[in-house]
Amino acid sequence: MSETSPSPDVVRLTIDRSLLRGLGVALAAGVVLALTEAFGMSGTSLLFRLGYWLPLMLLGAIWGHLCSLLVERYVDMDLRPLLAVVALTLVMSGPLAVMVWAVTGWFFDGDGSITLARLPEFIGPVLVVTGTISALNVFLARTPVQTHAAAPGAKPARFLDRLPFKLRGAVIRAVSSEDHYLRVHTDRGSDLILMRLSDALAELEGLEGAQTHRSWWVAKDAVRGVSRGDGRATLTLEGGITAPVSRRYARALREAGWY
Repeated sequence: MSETSPSPDVVRLTIDRSLLRGLGVALAAGVVLALTEAFGMSGTSLLFRLGYWLPLMLLGAIWGHLCSLLVERYVDMDLRPLLAVVALTLVMSGPLAVMVWAVTGWFFDGDGSITLARLPEFIGPVLVVTGTISALNVFLARTPVQTHAAAPGAKPARFLDRLPFKLRGAVIRAVSSEDHYLRVHTDRGSDLILMRLSDALAELEGLEGAQTHRSWWVAKDAVRGVSRGDGRATLTLEGGITAPVSRRYARALREAGWY
């Protein structure tokens, strides 16, 4: 097993793609809530409503991202998306209700009327908004991350620099998650490196492939066949490797000509 240290130009804060998507959905929802004067805010200006909703929705999105990392450990979002939405909503809503109560008190409480006794009043609206945002995030996450072959003369994929010495120059067939590590499958065998798949996807740009599952990236040239069972597809790769195709990505991969 090999551990590679990131080069200085790679030592940076990497924002997960799912977090970026969640932040985008949250900002859009915040704008909609402000424009529609939701939850009795008709007596305030648009600027005030935006100042209230946008930071609140962004905080909620960050909290939601952390909660999704927890929920994904126990609920398969591919097999049980509705259960995932319910679980996310329940896990997120309690702390969010407290957050909304506190922020609302800071924004609106000029007479001290927003007391702790009114905290239960915030649970219902928070459940509605959180459930809607959770559903959007779960069901919108159906487009796999695709990477593309490098243009002539372009630099090769940065991920190649992470390969351990014995795999340098090998052809990468797939990359799969194993706990906090990635197993790199090549034509010379496989090895583990310490890295997250979400970070690796950005560095695999330059190699033609796609994320076929939340824990797999596959090189398109390595695919040799496909089989189906239990409503799910499995790709057979060169060398006998089998890679799962999640239900959420299946349609997009078919339309892209993968199988």
